[in-house]
Amino acid sequence: MKRIEEIKPIVESLVFAAEEPITLRKLTDIIEGADSAQIQEAILQLKTDYDAQGRSFQIEEIAGGYQLFTKPDYYEWIAKLRKKSGETKLSQAALETLAIIAYKQPILRANLESIRGVQSGQIIRLLMEKDLVKVVGRDESLGHPLLYGTTRKFLEYFGLKDMKDLPKIEELESP
Repeated sequence: MKRIEEIKPIVESLVFAAEEPITLRKLTDIIEGADSAQIQEAILQLKTDYDAQGRSFQIEEIAGGYQLFTKPDYYEWIAKLRKKSGETKLSQAALETLAIIAYKQPILRANLESIRGVQSGQIIRLLMEKDLVKVVGRDESLGHPLLYGTTRKFLEYFGLKDMKDLPKIEELESP
């Protein structure tokens, strides 16, 4: 069994180096001699260390794994960096379509279009190219049309641990 002091820097380096959220299972597979409880304790200690040191980043659990994120206080600086690097944002129509899919999934394209009131095929294709939406099955109705849902990358993109972290519809409605 490894000591937490030995595990912490290994966990930190793996979370830092991972291109997507790294799962607890993957961490335990990689770090021989450490169990999941020790790794979770190491993550908790790293979070505490970062807060105590006033770091600009934190470890968050999202999409079934752990990832380093910049704290919200530094959003404006990161936004400037992304603007300069040309990272593309989603259009209002794409966000609207994505929100409907997220809340109504699995959803037929026809149902999505009846909610939006406009054709959505091109936007669905764009969201699929960005790996935010995927085909999750086929409906039992005539013609067996495709059903759409969100992907793991959707959770990563919006910093969500799982779909239960989406705001409740009642919270979004204006008074």
